[in-house]
Amino acid sequence: MKRYLPKQQDDTDIDLTPMLDVVFIMLIFFIVTATFVREPGIDIERPQVTTAGLIGNQKFLLAISASGDIWLDKQQLKINQVFPALEALRAQSPQGALVIQADGEASAQAIAQIIDAAKRAGMDDISLAAVQ
Repeated sequence: MKRYLPKQQDDTDIDLTPMLDVVFIMLIFFIVTATFVREPGIDIERPQVTTAGLIGNQKFLLAISASGDIWLDKQQLKINQVFPALEALRAQSPQGALVIQADGEASAQAIAQIIDAAKRAGMDDISLAAVQ
């Protein structure tokens, strides 16, 4: 009687499960540690200065164009909408800093009104962006 023995298969298959686990863990790490900056939604020609510093904490960017248009989170606002919008941002992140990106041709009155609205909303860390 002949015996039929099954042929031994070579274990040449590569198990990719551990590699995929590592890739997903790295992806989760990069997503969690990434900082997201809110863009104002308009390009601004910032004024040139010689003594500019960097801001360290989370920033809210508000832009004022030369024509007086106000942009926050890619939405155009009117001056009377700035206070409620800043108040909502302050509620989301109480330690966040406001950075005003004003065009070099923007009016001082518009900048002053926005600073006043930010202070009324409870923001203490207000900066004006410039190019060094």
